[in-house]
Amino acid sequence: MLSLRSSSAAVARGCQLARRHAPESSPRTILPASSTSRRHYASPSDYPLSTPSTVDQFLSKDGSKRSGAQSSNILRDMRPSRRQPLQTFSRPYATTTNPNPPYGAKNSSNSRPAKVALIGARGYTGQALINLLNGHPNMDLRHVSSRELAGQKLKGYEKRYIIYENLSVEDVRKMPDIDCWVMALPNGVAKPWIDAIKENGNNESLIIDLSADYRFDPEWTYGLPELVDRSKIAKAIRISNPGCYATAAQIGIAPLIPYMDSNSYPVIMGVSGYSGAGTKPSPKNNIENLTNNLIPYSLTDHIHEKEISSQLGKEVAFIPHVAVWFQGIHHSINIPLNKTLTSRDIRNLYQERYEGEPLVKVVGESPLVKNIAGTHGVEVGGFGVHSSGKRVVVNATIDNLLKGAATQALQNMNLALGYAEFEGVPLKAASSGAT
Repeated sequence: MLSLRSSSAAVARGCQLARRHAPESSPRTILPASSTSRRHYASPSDYPLSTPSTVDQFLSKDGSKRSGAQSSNILRDMRPSRRQPLQTFSRPYATTTNPNPPYGAKNSSNSRPAKVALIGARGYTGQALINLLNGHPNMDLRHVSSRELAGQKLKGYEKRYIIYENLSVEDVRKMPDIDCWVMALPNGVAKPWIDAIKENGNNESLIIDLSADYRFDPEWTYGLPELVDRSKIAKAIRISNPGCYATAAQIGIAPLIPYMDSNSYPVIMGVSGYSGAGTKPSPKNNIENLTNNLIPYSLTDHIHEKEISSQLGKEVAFIPHVAVWFQGIHHSINIPLNKTLTSRDIRNLYQERYEGEPLVKVVGESPLVKNIAGTHGVEVGGFGVHSSGKRVVVNATIDNLLKGAATQALQNMNLALGYAEFEGVPLKAASSGAT
């Protein structure tokens, strides 16, 4: 009996090593869809610290769905593969613990350029998106709209000569040839343009809204690819881009959802650079006012507090601040735990949950905002556990203009238009992998 047990233990250790050291080039196991679910993952035992059942707690509700009517958008007609089951491999074990792995190049089903129109092009986010579109091989920017810049030449876009327009709602109603509309407008402003797009005869035009207006609308898909089922985003025609604070906070909290004390809730202190206050002059983007200063605002009921709570399915408290630097956000997130965990336990949780995500980097030390500014990902680290073992402080950083807005919009556009998920995203300038 002793030798039999020793042999069994050796086999078990061998299986564990095979999982841990599977070649990166090996294809992941993708199991066939069951009769009750579009997407099926391996059993919870394959995910020792983050299981599909717990991930389901913070996936967003179904967003916009296609009707059975014939598509009027040639880009979507060219993509039968989006409606086909994912390819199945015979490997008997999963090579990743990430239950929602990136699509990457697997999403590539469209080789034609997409005609893009941007409304709200003057702001920081609009300019950041224009820079990204300039480097994308398949995004064909045709129209940029700004009241203040109408008549001026668009700078920073080299693929065609474009003049800023001041597109009215009536203008938009007469433009059915656009494949993707991006709304980079302040909160509460986009609805007339979105209604006009719906009325222009092209019911399959993709709309990406960067405001908070549709983040709680069940007819829209919430576009946070690292946490929301990517297949939902790939099928969507109405996508609400997450908020900048909300993106970093959710990525910073999500892996600990199963380990969170149900009698308490996370508290998030967020500090943003002043670009988050927009281009309209205010005390929150006044350099003289911010010098040697830190300004708290919206101490309760900030819209991102509601957004984070809604998407995670857990109440959170969020206190935003603005600081003197231009771009970048730093979160300190206090998370109560329902069991004793070490810092290493928690770091392993995050590394396994975000395995293979090129835009999420898990680090040991607290990430710094000066290192995230100008990059396209999120860094998560710190993992300071209280001496009781019952609460942890997690730090997360993000560039509010990039992964917090423009980069994430491009990621969603790629998924929904049939391009490689990270096409046009400078991954060398992104936080990459777990370290």
